[in-house]
Amino acid sequence: MSGFDPLHADQAPQKSEQLLLIFDDARRVPLLFGQHDENLVRLEQRLEVKLASRGNQVAITGTEENLEQARLALKSLYDQLEKVDSLTLADIDASLRFASIGETSNGISKSRELRTRRKQISPRTPGQAEYLDLLSNNELVFCLGPAGTGKTYLAVAYGVSLFLTGEVDRIILSRPAVEAGERLGFLPGDLKEKVDPYLRPLYDAMHDMMPGEMVSKKLESGEIEVAPLAFMRGRTLSNAFVILDEAQNTTAVQMKMFLTRLGEGSRMVATGDLSQVDLPSGVRSGLRDAISTLEKVKGIGIKRLNAKDVVRHDLVARIVQAYDNRVKDIDTAKKPNE
Repeated sequence: MSGFDPLHADQAPQKSEQLLLIFDDARRVPLLFGQHDENLVRLEQRLEVKLASRGNQVAITGTEENLEQARLALKSLYDQLEKVDSLTLADIDASLRFASIGETSNGISKSRELRTRRKQISPRTPGQAEYLDLLSNNELVFCLGPAGTGKTYLAVAYGVSLFLTGEVDRIILSRPAVEAGERLGFLPGDLKEKVDPYLRPLYDAMHDMMPGEMVSKKLESGEIEVAPLAFMRGRTLSNAFVILDEAQNTTAVQMKMFLTRLGEGSRMVATGDLSQVDLPSGVRSGLRDAISTLEKVKGIGIKRLNAKDVVRHDLVARIVQAYDNRVKDIDTAKKPNE
């Protein structure tokens, strides 16, 4: 099989700042480089290296560390083109995230691919890969992280993959409605019309993975259920994949109620962002309370994603990081002088 061999051709000694890579599949090379070498330009900008292409070769100039990251990123993308016909900016950025820890995105992601009716979904960051590992190995998982880290989207994808293979009989999606108080009465319409706006992100994720007609049928049959947290009380959820989104807006009592719904053959995921708590002042977040209480309990996985795991627009990651830095500065300022 045609492949990528970074040792094929003129590689300078390890301490050198130059590296020549040669690719032997003529079909993949123009796709790897991109139109007008736009993919190579993206790598140059992110890694502060210089990439010069000629034919099926790329000469890389940069620091030793950045040379290795560029090599791994190019290897990931080249291998990926064995299965797909184009690369996106998201693919390039994913390869860079994995290269930063000395891995190839193709190698890590391949074993964690989730198959749904509409697409195959793979982790885009090392943190997301660890999150999927936790989902695979634990009956209950908590995932914390800022907006754009894929914590809810990957949970839905994992649940859909289990549902389609028959490992669970149904998917239950829930979140606190109207902040934490579940006050729906003032909204117009019937129950579904009151609840739907608050559960729309879960519907959107589901439609991204399954045909709309299939989602509608499964909702009608109850095999997929979308409901506010208040409607979980008194139930035992068996043979189901259960997701609680926006879990930071539960109280400690609500969180305990939710977690104790876990029935035979079921799995649960609670996702949330502790920097976005909408509870009244003085009320402790049920997500924070659960993490501190259950962190060492066997069978429970906890994953904390951060700005490095943001897979939306680049600016989102920088916004998240700026807010995190401000919180750290405030916390530092509050500490008494030593």
